[in-house]
Parts: sequence; structure tokens; C-alpha cells
Amino acid sequence: MQPSDSMQPTRRAFLGAGLCFGAVGLPGKALAATDAQRLVAAARKQVGVTLAYDPAYTVLAFPNGDVDRAKGVCTDVVIRAFRDALGVDLQVLVNADMRSDFAAYPKNWGLRRPDRNIDHRRVPNLATYWTRQRARLSVSRDPADWRPGDIFTAMTGGRFPHTGIVSDRITAAGRPLIIHNIGRGTREEDALFDHPLTGRFRWKV
Repeated sequence: MQPSDSMQPTRRAFLGAGLCFGAVGLPGKALAATDAQRLVAAARKQVGVTLAYDPAYTVLAFPNGDVDRAKGVCTDVVIRAFRDALGVDLQVLVNADMRSDFAAYPKNWGLRRPDRNIDHRRVPNLATYWTRQRARLSVSRDPADWRPGDIFTAMTGGRFPHTGIVSDRITAAGRPLIIHNIGRGTREEDALFDHPLTGRFRWKV
């Protein structure tokens, strides 16, 4: 969803097309255990803080731009976790990569140039960035293939991109929980396989 969309998403039918779409590091390397733990912990700290889903387009500071942490979209969970845990600013990195090769990125929004206020908050753009960083892994429905700190992308409602971070907690059945915002604020829950998965990323920064 574009930030200007006014649809009201729910957990089962995510209505955030675009915003919840998709580092500088060593290609093909997994996150160090300590980095993964920090990333998950930073995402978990958003639970109870980010209480609403708000896709409104917002002019952001640059670098380290953010909306009020009481609200956000699915991509903000990931963006904030990388900033808080690892000091990695996806706003800056995605903007720089898009300026270097704008043609490599999706043209879903009719833009002719990068927009540092919103590009990094769109799932397809994040997925493109991580793919270009060689962080993409094969998508799997086997819970054992997913590790804490992995980033998933999915398609909800048949057309709305979504993303979040895989937790270090698992269900009794062995499914990893995820930390995400799919309409009711940031939550940690058993929902990784609720919607068709479109991407799995393990990003070494």
C-alpha cells in the first residue's frame, strides 16, 4: 500500500500495499548469532510501544528518519530493529542504492526518482535491496529452515505485501514466532505461515 492509502488492515487481511513490502556486508554470510539476537531483541522491544498501523505518507528527517514510534507499518518494525540493534540505517542504504541504479527497483508507484521519505518503507523495495545484497534464500515452509533474525516477506489478501522478523521463540509444534505489524501494532505471534511467503532473507551487515 502507498502511505497515502486509507484502508484499515487487519491481522488476517493485511491492507498495506507497498509499505509492508523487500548492508553493507559480506555476500552469502549469515547473521552472527549475537547480531541475530540483538535484532530480535530490538524488534521485541517495539511490542507495546507501536500500537497502531498508519500508512500515511510522512516527510521524514534524513538520515535516521522515522514517524512517531507509537505507530507505523510492517517495514518500520524491520527498519527500527536494524537501527536500534546494529546501527544500520535502511533509509540511507536503500536511498543510496536506488540513486545508483533506480531502474533495478519496482515501478509500482510511478516515481521517476528516489523518494527518501518512503522508498525504504515499501516491502518490494526492501526485497529488491536485500536481493541485490545477496541476502535472499529459498523460501521454505519447513520451520527448521528459519532462523532467528531472518526476514520474511509475504503476500496477504492476494496482493498486499508484508514483512517482519523471525523470533527466537517457537511454538510447541516447532514453528518460529514472528515479530511484525499487520494492523494492530507490533506483535510477536505464531503467524509465519498464515499467508503465502514470497521471500526469505538473511542479511549479514
